[in-house]
Amino acid sequence: MKPAGKHYKFINSETGYAIYYHTLKTVGLATDKIKEELEKVKAQVAIKYNIFVGTVYWEEIKED
Repeated sequence: MKPAGKHYKFINSETGYAIYYHTLKTVGLATDKIKEELEKVKAQVAIKYNIFVGTVYWEEIKED
């Protein structure tokens, strides 16, 4: 059975450390909507940790 959402980690590119984890319910969402939601979370993470938004990026966590 497939999970209802995908898991993402947000990484500070200056340090290489994962600074935030997020689960996004992707059922029925178009690819552009998923990216839009991830960009919103990315901005919130940058504000929370007081870092430049350009230094934060996300990666999908692949489950084996």
